[in-house]
Amino acid sequence: MILVTAANGNQGRLLIPKLLRAGHAVRAAVQSEASAAALRELGVSDVVVGDLSRPEVAAQAVAGVRAIYHVGPTLHPREREMGFTVIDAACEAGVGQFVFSSVLHAIVTDLVQHEIKRDVEEYLLGSGLEFTILQPSNYMLPLKLRPVFERDVFELSWSLERRQSLVDLDDVTEVAALALTEPERHAGATYELVAPGRYTAHELGAIISGVLGREIAVRQIDADTYARAWLGDRDPAGAEHELRVLRSISSRYSAHDFVGNPNVLTWLLGRTPTSFEAFVRREAARRGAPRPETSRPPIPA
Repeated sequence: MILVTAANGNQGRLLIPKLLRAGHAVRAAVQSEASAAALRELGVSDVVVGDLSRPEVAAQAVAGVRAIYHVGPTLHPREREMGFTVIDAACEAGVGQFVFSSVLHAIVTDLVQHEIKRDVEEYLLGSGLEFTILQPSNYMLPLKLRPVFERDVFELSWSLERRQSLVDLDDVTEVAALALTEPERHAGATYELVAPGRYTAHELGAIISGVLGREIAVRQIDADTYARAWLGDRDPAGAEHELRVLRSISSRYSAHDFVGNPNVLTWLLGRTPTSFEAFVRREAARRGAPRPETSRPPIPA
């Protein structure tokens, strides 16, 4: 039995089918009945609903599991407490393996979510649990392409001139499945997960334009505007932590590049990681976007 936390999120919905196809029993931990229902449709019969920062919920979630894949919900105000509580529960239950989804360059503590994940990493290292830590770069998220398909504009909430390294979540969850399936091989490892390329927003926009065969504008927006895509119908007045996270991202990424090296991910996958161009093509195909007769060549990394 493998426990996946934040199981209805970006990673969980990709990872869980991979684990099920490999023959593993999966328990999903989620915060709402709506998320539980969505995961049952994926074939997960064992679902724990509740706040993992509560010890009794965490104890229920970890009971009888061999391994845990813990994803701290980045925009949740109790992310740190959830991480600590799940680690404590895993120690108490004698869980054999704890795989933690952290973030690239967690040491950069002027990013709110990095400081939290850094603290959870440190707590895990001191717990005595057998661990693997994954440190992915910025995700290639379908949400970030929504304005492209709806309004022909690619938007980022930081300087368009700064360079960033990206990673495809499908690749991240492939590594997570490897770590969970072969725990001895990946015990005690910390892996930086980065795809090839260091791109400015303008270069990313050019790649998108080339894939779609039409000109896509590139625009910088502020963190509060970007937050509306994340918050949906929620009132921003009740989202102080989420806004702190997103504002810190805008500030840091406008002042510094955020880049990494693709070697580790390439070695783990045994292939070249998914490129940003391949990601855009995949998302366009999912949306049924028309294919251009000719495509621009990708921007060199």
